[in-house]
Amino acid sequence: MTAETIETFLRTGDWMQRAVGPRYVRLRKRIEEGIENGLLAESAPLPAEREIANLTGLSRVTVRRAMQDLVDRGIVIQRQGSGSFVADGTPRVEQSLSRLTSFTEDMNRRGLESSSEWLERGVHTPSPEEVMALALSSGEAVARISRLRMANDRPMAIERASLPIDILPRPQEVEASLYEVLERDGNRPVRALQRISAINLDSADAGLLGVEPGAAGLRIVRTSYLSNRRVVEFTRSIYRGDAYDFVAELRLANS
Repeated sequence: MTAETIETFLRTGDWMQRAVGPRYVRLRKRIEEGIENGLLAESAPLPAEREIANLTGLSRVTVRRAMQDLVDRGIVIQRQGSGSFVADGTPRVEQSLSRLTSFTEDMNRRGLESSSEWLERGVHTPSPEEVMALALSSGEAVARISRLRMANDRPMAIERASLPIDILPRPQEVEASLYEVLERDGNRPVRALQRISAINLDSADAGLLGVEPGAAGLRIVRTSYLSNRRVVEFTRSIYRGDAYDFVAELRLANS
């Protein structure tokens, strides 16, 4: 749809009179109607809030509330300095920080089909970072598995996991879920420490995730432990910032 067609779609018709509810809800439903009918394609840019206000006769406050509602529902995404766009169909996932689960388990629980594209899978000489994180002895090898994780064929995250070779002697056995293999061998972690930081994606990671270089992302470094406190997994993951909400439950400490 061209910019002129979008303007005509918002300006004409009796949609404001036909719709029910507050004005911001009516505008939200109009934009949703355009998306459902294919008039607004995936990733299509939307007019600025000021332009929408001029086209519809609505206040900027009303337009802003409608757009925020669309963003909260994952229908529209907003990019700093670029404007608002129709979402590209990438699922938006809310993930709890209080449960230690695999990507496959998370997606299955939400009714999404998970898949992977392998980037690396083998046995290697550990880096200094891996030696420290996994408490390896001199001369020990490390198993590495790196893959692009997808939900409903949409790229969601890049996972780069390192494990002691005695924990994962044959990394090629990992097909879908790493945790399934670890559980089979009695090595599934029972707790983990995670550090989450906001980043701007470099060109390589952005290309894998299908977003523009410099787009917002989340970097998560996770160290997982067995019940005997041994480190079993050291994972560095990059998540799309527009696809994940991480949620933690907080409780008031006892006084």
